[in-house]
Amino acid sequence: MEGDCLSCMKYLMFLFNFFIFLGGACLLGLGIWVIVDPTGFREIVAANPLLFTGAYIMLAMGAMLFLLGFLGCCGAIRENKCLLLFFFMFILLIFLAELSAAILAFIFRENLTREFFTKELKKHYQRNNDTDVFSSTWNSVMITFACCGVNGPEDFEDIRHLPYSSLGKATPEACCQRELQSREGMFVNKEACLEGIERFQNRQGCYTVILNSFETYVYLAGALAIGVLAIELFAMIFAMCLFRGIQ
Repeated sequence: MEGDCLSCMKYLMFLFNFFIFLGGACLLGLGIWVIVDPTGFREIVAANPLLFTGAYIMLAMGAMLFLLGFLGCCGAIRENKCLLLFFFMFILLIFLAELSAAILAFIFRENLTREFFTKELKKHYQRNNDTDVFSSTWNSVMITFACCGVNGPEDFEDIRHLPYSSLGKATPEACCQRELQSREGMFVNKEACLEGIERFQNRQGCYTVILNSFETYVYLAGALAIGVLAIELFAMIFAMCLFRGIQ
């Protein structure tokens, strides 16, 4: 009976890690393709700091999952104690890192206030400077969510170091209404927007817009995070049981 349980656990662990291995391989392949693609997509990614960072994050996650799945599969099917031990240690490090991140997020949740974001925006924002990650990120957020600043266009009036537009106004182009909410979308009336005519501007602040957009997903994200931690915990338990059961 004990041998049957051990065998069942071995094949379940192999199947579980095989899917992790496939997922990691797909992410790794996609990340490599995005970075080295010779057809021109590489230039698009390199021109946008957000896409550039995202491509490398995807590459790192793919490599990590690929290695994790490989260690788990080989350790389970070959009943290799050394590989199972490496798998356990790897999962443990990821588990502790995620747990630490969750604890830090809970401790510093008070920093994610309207006042905090307003202060950071006024301190670091540089209008249309796409080489600056902070400014580029804010511009992408404002364009995507059709919003302006943290509280509204008035946030930019108090930024003394902000270079003014050609029309002498502080409102950045990212706050202007577009026919399509993307960087390629045509402006409804760019000149009128930069002159301060409100009906051509996105007047609502991004803090409220984003809060309303993601409110329904907060509990889902929390449940997903708990689910991932639980899976990792069971993976560690299975690995140790299999490790101890191998003669």
